[in-house]
Amino acid sequence: MIDNFFPDIEKETPLKIAAFQEMRLRSALEYLAAHSPFYREMFLKHSIDIQEIRTVSDLVRIPVTTKDDLQQRNDDFLCVPRNMIIDYITTSGTLGDPVTFAMTNRDLDRLAYNEAISFVCAGGSRDDVYQLMTTIDRRFMAGLAYFLGIRMLGASVVRVGNGIPELQWDTIQRIRPNSIIAVPSFILKIIEYAEQHGIDYLNSSIKNAICIGEPLRKMDLSLNTLGRKIMEKWPLKLYSTYASTEMGTSFTECSEGTGGHHHPELIIVEFLDDRNHPVGPGEPGEVTVTTLGVEGMPLLRFKTGDICFHYTEPCACGRNTIRLGPLVGRKNQMIKYKGTTLFPPALYDILDNIDYVSNYIVEVYTNQIGTDEILIHLSGKGIGEEKEKDIKDHFRAKLRVAPLITFSSESTIQQMQFPETSRKPIKFIDNREKNGNIS
Repeated sequence: MIDNFFPDIEKETPLKIAAFQEMRLRSALEYLAAHSPFYREMFLKHSIDIQEIRTVSDLVRIPVTTKDDLQQRNDDFLCVPRNMIIDYITTSGTLGDPVTFAMTNRDLDRLAYNEAISFVCAGGSRDDVYQLMTTIDRRFMAGLAYFLGIRMLGASVVRVGNGIPELQWDTIQRIRPNSIIAVPSFILKIIEYAEQHGIDYLNSSIKNAICIGEPLRKMDLSLNTLGRKIMEKWPLKLYSTYASTEMGTSFTECSEGTGGHHHPELIIVEFLDDRNHPVGPGEPGEVTVTTLGVEGMPLLRFKTGDICFHYTEPCACGRNTIRLGPLVGRKNQMIKYKGTTLFPPALYDILDNIDYVSNYIVEVYTNQIGTDEILIHLSGKGIGEEKEKDIKDHFRAKLRVAPLITFSSESTIQQMQFPETSRKPIKFIDNREKNGNIS
């Protein structure tokens, strides 16, 4: 039963939530055994009797599914005839080559439901008007999901797409939406445009921002530098989200701002270490998901590659679900630099905190002695080589090591951030041997 898109199960005790998930898990396993070539083969190869998998803790008996599995055996994950597929989606390729996902009508309804309850979690209602500042084309799931969710909620949507600050402000002034859906760093760009063109953005109709693709919070759940910069300029109500194409589900913050809420009717989530053992709250773990209710390409114990913390105490909003903390980093993007282990978000936070840096790209590559090297491409007002020492001092103060620095024009950085095939801005380029990934 849904009470204004606030599912009853999310208010239940942890014990009742666990029992509910165990019931859904048994149905998911039976569906995979009947319809999935990949998982039928896995169950046979590892002598797995799905009748013995009764609880979420029993999942440790089943091998994890990896990105490599999806890339190498994509078609074997399909559980329906091709004439049931309504929409084809591909992943962004953050951790390697993109993977194709096929979605049925029921899958699209599930996707819409996920976003509808997520918008309500973020204080939304049918009275809202959302300006969508992400693409809905290029096989991108997020833009489609937002559109479908807003439609199911009964709210209004203005599909502007990404980029073009002039068009964004023209739309805001014409239609007066109260909420935007955007990459956080782009919010700073539209603020800058407003300041340069005399637009009174503080008194605009926009009051809320649903943020996608970049973290807004630190590990203690306080706003990070990017979040603080937005709030200092434009005191919106910011809601952070975490999602991936593979899970077809999002973790969205409520008004308490203490992590993204889990939707237990849609997904089972585990947090695993490098040996695939569960970790507890207060320990970083790789987000590992089992999708519930997916018809086209359901997944079992899929390791996303994303490292996060999680929180289990009840939330003041009335939900008793697990909450997901900000992304620590992507496992395949971990950098070993001069004896220090780093993830790109740690570099971003420092760069976002240097006032005269307006834009950047972080590149990592393999140097002549076979170790990781970091090169940061920077642009900014009045920036030049005289600033190099100051920038490196910022890194040494926080991380004890300093990367290589190169200075470029704003247009050059933007061209690197928005190649023709990209669906979202690129901040990290991985040119290490055997990698070659961007995100």
